[in-house]
Formats: sequence, structure tokens, C-alpha cells
Amino acid sequence: MSTRTRRSLPIAILIVLAAILAACGQATVTPDPVAATTDPSTASTSPVASPAAVDSLSPISQTVTGWGTIWDGIPAGFPRFTGSTDADDASAVPASDRYAVPGGDAQTIATWLQTAMENATYSTEGLSGPFEDGSFVLDSVGDAGCRIQTTVAPLGNLVLVTVLYGAACPAA
Repeated sequence: MSTRTRRSLPIAILIVLAAILAACGQATVTPDPVAATTDPSTASTSPVASPAAVDSLSPISQTVTGWGTIWDGIPAGFPRFTGSTDADDASAVPASDRYAVPGGDAQTIATWLQTAMENATYSTEGLSGPFEDGSFVLDSVGDAGCRIQTTVAPLGNLVLVTVLYGAACPAA
């Protein structure tokens, strides 16, 4: 075994132990059933999200992006437009969440998300758009430097919603 390998081994063991201890300390929160059952016909006027449900994140990994460091997931109960489905993006651009809304209107979805985020105790820093491609960008902020950017982009008969949930946002 080389000297370099002998020096790296204790560091690797410490990193693995720290990750295991961090994972054991994560709390879980049950999603808010009210938020999950919002009637799509009233989605544009009555967003519901539970502030308490925005306190748990799984998985706990993070990714560095051009926007900043993000969580590789969103907390249970995080505001999500009703009737959406998970979306795969062939671009492989990192995101905390990405989903599609069939037959939706980008502006309606963006304003619904703005209200839902505010109901979940996040303040709106700005809602920009529509841009040339018809998309909107919602920038939200929370306590202690928590920043969230949500992009709502029409793509034919679908609206793609991409969420960047900042690393300073609560993870547990």
C-alpha cells in the first residue's frame, strides 16, 4: 500500500461515517393531505401548501449549478401544481424537481405557484415573464438565505415546471 493510499484511507472512512451519521439524523414529515388533494378546477384560485411540510428533504445530496448549489430533491409537501406528473428532461440539467402539467397555461401555473409558495411562508422576490418563449420565472425567498427559483415553460401541449431548491433552504 502506498503512502498516499495510507493517508487517504482515514479521510475516506471519516467521510463515510459522517454521511451515515447525517442520514440517521434526518427527520421525515408526512405530506399534507390537503395539499395533495387540491381540486384541479380550483387550482388557480386556491393553492394549499403546509409550511410544516416544507421541513424535510429526501434525498440529502446536493449539486452545484450555474444558479448556485441546490438540493437534489424537494421536501415532502412542497407546493406542486395539481394534475402534474414527473418529467424526464433529456438535457440532464440538474434540478431539485421537474414536472409536467398537461394542457396547462404557463401564466396560470406561475401565479398559482406564487400564491402557494407565499402560503408556505416563502416571500416572492419576483415573478418575471412572459419571456419570448412564453416562460415565467418565480424567485422566492425564505428564512436564513433560503432561495428557490421556479421556471414555468410552455412546451406544446405541456407546461414544464423546473424547481431549483437552494442549499440554504431547510433540509431537516
